Amino acid sequence: MYKNKKILGLITARGGSTSIPKKNIVLLGGRPMIAYTLQVAQASALLTNCIVSTDDDEIAEVAKIYGGKVPFMRPAALAQHDTPHMPVVQHALRWLKENQKASYDYVMTLQPTSPLRSAEDIDECIKIAVDSNADSVMSMVELVDFDPSKIKLITKNNLIKPLFTDEGRQSLSRQKGVKAYKRNCAVYLTKTSLIMQGDSFGKTSRAYIMPANRSIDINVPYDLEVAEFLLTRLLKY
Repeated sequence: MYKNKKILGLITARGGSTSIPKKNIVLLGGRPMIAYTLQVAQASALLTNCIVSTDDDEIAEVAKIYGGKVPFMRPAALAQHDTPHMPVVQHALRWLKENQKASYDYVMTLQPTSPLRSAEDIDECIKIAVDSNADSVMSMVELVDFDPSKIKLITKNNLIKPLFTDEGRQSLSRQKGVKAYKRNCAVYLTKTSLIMQGDSFGKTSRAYIMPANRSIDINVPYDLEVAEFLLTRLLKY
């Protein structure tokens, strides 16, 4: 809790990954990947509660081994490869309210595929949201050497077309490029009232900037190799 605001941490971990089978519990640095998210959630000073939403019995058991709370099993209808996050988060909030009489001011979605975020990242997002009364906060990472003129589309005939029509005739130098950022998928924090209305961001969404070495988002085997390397460096230093 922070300034009387109750914050739910929700770790979403379905079992049907195809790019990396059992991705949420694949071994990373000798531990199941979900263990890293559970560890930092437990170390957070400001999360009021944290639970795991999964449809997979094996993921549920692994989560429990590492101290995770799995109060329910997610319905199969909410665990398909094309299921959006919104109904998953809404389901968890409804279940907690109906079965535990628990309600929260904010809900923070934590995906196991961002194993290098820290407890400080979690708590700083909460502080930004509550202190500014933001509708939402999302973690972001700076795009290095961003130059819109370098972003191209390739047509079916293998022709190169500009994505931005006003890019000019030549690329900008690195020093003249504007700063730009993208979501790194590590933290999504939103007022629960908005989530229940189907709104992920609201009118006032603020950024929390994370460094690149904590912003890895694991979707394919190559990402896993990068995470192994980064984790080795973090443990070394």
